[in-house]
Amino acid sequence: MIENTLKSASMENKTKSSVIMPWVICGLGALYYCYEYLLRITPSVMTQELMRMYHLTATEVGLFSAYYYHAYVPLQIVVGLLMDRYGPRRLLTFACMLCAVGTYLFASGYSLHIAEAGRFLVGFGSAFAFVGALKLATIWLPPHRFALISGIITCLGMMGAMIGDIMLRKLVDHLGWQVTIYASAAIGVILTAVIWSMVRDAASQETPFHSRSLNFRGLLLGLWGAIKNPQIWLNGLIGLLLYLSLSAFAELWGIQYLEQSHGLSKVAAANANSLIFLGWAVGGPLWGWLSDAIRLRRLPILVASIFALIIVIVILYVPGLSAMQLYLLLFAFGLASSAQILVFAIAREATHMGITGTAIALTNFFVMVGGNVFQPVVGKLLDMRWAGTMIDGVRIYTPEAYQFALSIMPIGIALAILIAFFIRETHAQIKMDK
Repeated sequence: MIENTLKSASMENKTKSSVIMPWVICGLGALYYCYEYLLRITPSVMTQELMRMYHLTATEVGLFSAYYYHAYVPLQIVVGLLMDRYGPRRLLTFACMLCAVGTYLFASGYSLHIAEAGRFLVGFGSAFAFVGALKLATIWLPPHRFALISGIITCLGMMGAMIGDIMLRKLVDHLGWQVTIYASAAIGVILTAVIWSMVRDAASQETPFHSRSLNFRGLLLGLWGAIKNPQIWLNGLIGLLLYLSLSAFAELWGIQYLEQSHGLSKVAAANANSLIFLGWAVGGPLWGWLSDAIRLRRLPILVASIFALIIVIVILYVPGLSAMQLYLLLFAFGLASSAQILVFAIAREATHMGITGTAIALTNFFVMVGGNVFQPVVGKLLDMRWAGTMIDGVRIYTPEAYQFALSIMPIGIALAILIAFFIRETHAQIKMDK
């Protein structure tokens, strides 16, 4: 009797564990993405401090921030292959430690070159985060909820960005930017240990990671097939162009724009800018759920892109907006732009199951090219319109200069709308392995 009771309790505990553990493991992958996103946007909350310390122009700030993308973007193809071949656990652990080391170097302040090297290492480690989190989702969670899960993972990344905008700005004001970044490095060390301890590549040791049977030749052939598919290119371009709301604005230049063009204080501008990330945090799961429910990918992207275009035109070109109007518009801009997460569901459904990590990484490669290209481009456009004003060693740009430089956003979103008409609808159906 007692033995049967113990067996029953043991089975019940195993059942609970089998239900909870997949979410815990995928949650840790998403938490790492949240952490790396916080690191990604740190230059945006300390732009003036960096300009002052290293005597940088807007172009040079853009180039400095883009060192993250110099590592992140080209690694996406390799990351996808590695995820499909070896699984996420060891890769995410190694990547998180790299982020911590890079953050420490960034904070050291020995020289601009050391800071750039640190930024590069952060980009190197961060390259594994989003793809790793999605790969864990493909292993551990139901496939018919992938778009929703992608949205939830994106939501946590945006929460990291919001923490960066709101909390980091306050910490920088009270503790200084270097102490604040050192604290971020310490968090990375702790998270590294947690990921190694808890993340697993498969449900049990007896169940090997499903893609290990694939050799690199097979994976490269799968990658080549994805590269030859024009739908992957079109889908990636849409992802890149809708991501401009973050890469060209919220991640670097948004706070400065809101200060100079709308007269907000540093803290108020950071809070306002964070509403774009909040819009992404709310919209990611919402668009994912809606897309899964109606089993359509292209239509939600089209509708959302049209709204995003209208909103960004109002933000940039309508004068006299109140603070409350700005807050609402920035939130709505993030909410509409967050339909971009559906491009990862399209990529997954346009390729075979065995190379999902590679397909997702290839799509993320296209998306992140935007940060690598457009952050320096916006800086260059600002410098082209600089009127020569400097305050305390920092270049000051006019509202007209920001309006000119950030015009790439409405142009890019309009192009995304046009491209979306050429995307083939997948109807949320997954291709099976050959």
